[in-house]
Amino acid sequence: MQSKFARFALPGAVAAVAAAAALIAPVAFAKECPQQMRASLTSAAMTSPAASRGDIVDVASGAGQFSTLLAAAQAAGLVGALQGDGPLTVFAPTDDAFRALPAGTVERLLRPENRAELRRILSYHVVEGAVFASDLSGRTSRPRTLAGARVSVDGRQGVSVNNARVVTADVRADNGVIHVIDRVLLPPAH
Repeated sequence: MQSKFARFALPGAVAAVAAAAALIAPVAFAKECPQQMRASLTSAAMTSPAASRGDIVDVASGAGQFSTLLAAAQAAGLVGALQGDGPLTVFAPTDDAFRALPAGTVERLLRPENRAELRRILSYHVVEGAVFASDLSGRTSRPRTLAGARVSVDGRQGVSVNNARVVTADVRADNGVIHVIDRVLLPPAH
């Protein structure tokens, strides 16, 4: 049986642009989305694996724990990809995960001159296809992210991605799935 991750590879430049777009779209949407709509999506939606609450941006915006991720997506200028048809799997760092980075890192990445680096980091959190925790149970994989680099996914005891632990798995969206992680993933140096 072919691994679900086998189809994730995209040509280098296309993958990087698509990945960056996928992670950046949420911020613009969060600013354009009416407050009432955002408020209707509570953090309870993040813990209900069976519920579909809109696209990835809708779900992340309503969760209340991804404002930094959404702001980074806005700064990278990649609006729309996370609202696309998908499916995508997003390993979404929480606001606490971003706060755990060394002091000044987020501020530096949000500067316009660092847009390419920010896009690369954000796209490292996305793989093509909807991959659920049950797909990973009891095994390890090395899927290619939209940034073109691979992540190490370990589903033998819970699920982890590189050095991040999945704290909430299988948050469904109409166009994919979100796995909430407790650290920001940093891609390998070029």
